[in-house]
Amino acid sequence: MALSVEDLLATARTETGLAELGDERVLEGLARLVDALNREARLHERGEQSVRQSLIGYLSTRLKVEDWLARHPELLARPIERPLFVFGLPRTGTTLVINLLSVDPARRCFLRWEAFDPVPPPRPEELHAGPRYERCKAQTELALKYTPHIAAIHYEEADSPTECQFAMAPSFVSQVFDSMYHVPSYHRWFLYEADYLPAFRFHKRFLQLLQAHAPGRWTLKNPWHPLYLEALVEVYPDAQLVMTHRDPVEVVASACSLLKAVRPMFTDHVDPRAIADCLLETFDLMIERTLAFRARHGEDRILDVQYEAVMRDPIGEIERIYAHFDEPFTPQARRAMEAYLAANPKGKFGKHVYALEDYGLTREQIRERYRAYCERFAIPMRD
Repeated sequence: MALSVEDLLATARTETGLAELGDERVLEGLARLVDALNREARLHERGEQSVRQSLIGYLSTRLKVEDWLARHPELLARPIERPLFVFGLPRTGTTLVINLLSVDPARRCFLRWEAFDPVPPPRPEELHAGPRYERCKAQTELALKYTPHIAAIHYEEADSPTECQFAMAPSFVSQVFDSMYHVPSYHRWFLYEADYLPAFRFHKRFLQLLQAHAPGRWTLKNPWHPLYLEALVEVYPDAQLVMTHRDPVEVVASACSLLKAVRPMFTDHVDPRAIADCLLETFDLMIERTLAFRARHGEDRILDVQYEAVMRDPIGEIERIYAHFDEPFTPQARRAMEAYLAANPKGKFGKHVYALEDYGLTREQIRERYRAYCERFAIPMRD
């Protein structure tokens, strides 16, 4: 049975008992996605069921957030000041950077469980405990048991920081859909036609709800933010921006490997070369838009961090981030980061093995394609 916008919306409204979506322009993205899923994704039966529940979940989250804010409008008057955003091409160390930042008690991160179950907004004691956390923990443990190969590539605990694109997903303008499913028409719309501002406005409303009882300096990560930096700073004009960089040979192979591991959960038809083409086009545009943003706003608007430096001296690089933004790096934060590193060695969930050749690519092709990018940011390369 084909997916339909009407069925998804009606089901979400019935399950929540709520009706108001807020900005209904988000339905354009949903319609584009549903059409692409029906015509292009070649979902198997289990995949279609999973996708349907996921989309209903995003709609339900949006309905609940808008309802809570309608009943508590004072939350929208509370500012979000100097949020820090970590981004870069995927697989460039954003996860380690955000995980280290997250253990600083002064910071507030967007946690995996609250991305999917945010209402009512949590109290401080609920951030790492309680029924919603436990439900998400059970899901992550199942994923670790049945898809350990994915956990070896990327794994999040229930209370780990997650990508804030999951605060954009209820607006159906999010790279998560383009990664998980083969949806070329949505891919083109998302990259070249979508209006990113409504998604970021909801992103801010989402955070304003979450900080109701558990405030802190918002510290967020989403590798894909280079696609929409202009919209990000329009909504968050005082945002602190950190961009990570890594040898593109490693980036492309690793990112392709992640999508190749994820997509079989939804389809029996996974085309490795199509995955590579999708990501290469996206990466090209991420770099192009980042350079345009720097030309418009100044080189010092973004702090650059090298993956190799993070791997070599993670706390030293974090300290450099604090110094750049003139933030105090407290002994308490340092101890917490040292404890995190001791408890989470690289490869904790297995070794990630990948090769460009699996996607019809060569090292020489990627070196040439991204030569200017590597030279521009002095990215160390492994030969």
